[in-house]
Amino acid sequence: MSFGGHGDPAAQRPAPQASPYAPPVAPASPQYPQQPYAQPQYAQQPQFVQPQGYPQTASTPVAPVYGSVLAQRPEHHGAVAYTTYTPPAPVQAVPALPVPSAKGRHASVWAFGVLGFVLLGLIAYFVWALGPAASMIGMVLALVPLAIVFFGVFFIDRWEPEPRSLIVFAIAWGAIAAVGLALLVDLLLTLLLGRRGDDLTAVIQAPLVEELAKGLGVFLIFLMARRSFDGPIDGIVYGALVGAGFAFTENIQYFAISLIEGGAGDLTVTFVLRGLMSPFAHAMFTSVTGFAIGLAARRGASAARALGFGAVGLLGAMALHALWNGSSSIGNFFVLYIVLQVPLFVGFIVVIILLRKEESRLTYARLSDYAAAGWFTPQEVSMLATPAGRRAGLQWAAGLRGDRRPIMRGFIKDATTLASVRQRIITGRDPLAAQDEQALLHRTHAARDALLAM
Repeated sequence: MSFGGHGDPAAQRPAPQASPYAPPVAPASPQYPQQPYAQPQYAQQPQFVQPQGYPQTASTPVAPVYGSVLAQRPEHHGAVAYTTYTPPAPVQAVPALPVPSAKGRHASVWAFGVLGFVLLGLIAYFVWALGPAASMIGMVLALVPLAIVFFGVFFIDRWEPEPRSLIVFAIAWGAIAAVGLALLVDLLLTLLLGRRGDDLTAVIQAPLVEELAKGLGVFLIFLMARRSFDGPIDGIVYGALVGAGFAFTENIQYFAISLIEGGAGDLTVTFVLRGLMSPFAHAMFTSVTGFAIGLAARRGASAARALGFGAVGLLGAMALHALWNGSSSIGNFFVLYIVLQVPLFVGFIVVIILLRKEESRLTYARLSDYAAAGWFTPQEVSMLATPAGRRAGLQWAAGLRGDRRPIMRGFIKDATTLASVRQRIITGRDPLAAQDEQALLHRTHAARDALLAM
């Protein structure tokens, strides 16, 4: 996949349920978990715990054990019996609460300013080189593979979503800055060396230049927002988004050129190969670089060490990219697509699944630290830190008066962030973690109160 050549080969609401966790018993004097820990200790494999004493089915809805919604008292007046009750207080969303510090969690405004300037240059280049009509058609078609990759990344990132500003920056860096760097290098090499063969640019130039440009974006995210870069999953998410952005702009070029040179027929073939058969290619390559930087982030590495980890990952990204591009010139592309590229993609998916399980175990372990200190019950940890527990919690919240799923989602989100903050405290890499911990503990307890309100 190259800007210097054309060697790319794949040119109703449920019935009320019983509470999923036992009534919390607030400690008389809650204590924060003591630290430092020698190193993170994982709890046993997390499993959703079915609380004792609750019905196993929803055939007979019962009120949660936290109390009846209505305090009823019959009073007889003559022959008519009335039932009076004290109206319950309205259930509201969690009120304004302290929030974790935003420092080190978002992309710099200045970085977006630079990207905006480069974007103007790219627009001018495409209009000049390809024409406005072909560029517009290419852009519309390029949105399809971008959407496919974005929804795939969204599924990966559901456990602990990244800040929106970083998601936008990652896509923008790939689509604007990385493409601009690749075009600039290609222009300089053309001036110095003259025109190179397509095989050379596809197998050597494109992997080296494009992966370096994309990897730089992932490393910049680490530098700007280290407090939102917690581990390998985060690195894969950022790397995949940068790669998706790059592929979006590159696809505009390929689709437009196919339309100009071969009409609708060539455009259709290129769209199928690039947009439908291999939309995740660039995302997969750059995810390797992100994975390596994420490993460094999990260990609390300095910027220099993270750069070293990223360099190792970059070599892997370049190798995968070269192998992918080279498959178009070393044999039958469709055969190699089935026997080589599809297995690589399946392996990528398996790694993602294993890493998500690891993230779930780490969340379970860190929330168990707070349970040991009295901040959560074991049943709450099971609900907040396992997929099955989260589903059960949301189902129960949907059956509460007013549908309290938004509150439950906030409870889950804050608890997951709290687990990440605790991990940063353990590694000693975040001076603001203790402040975040206080705010998140306050938020989780307020969310619980809102869920259990009568």
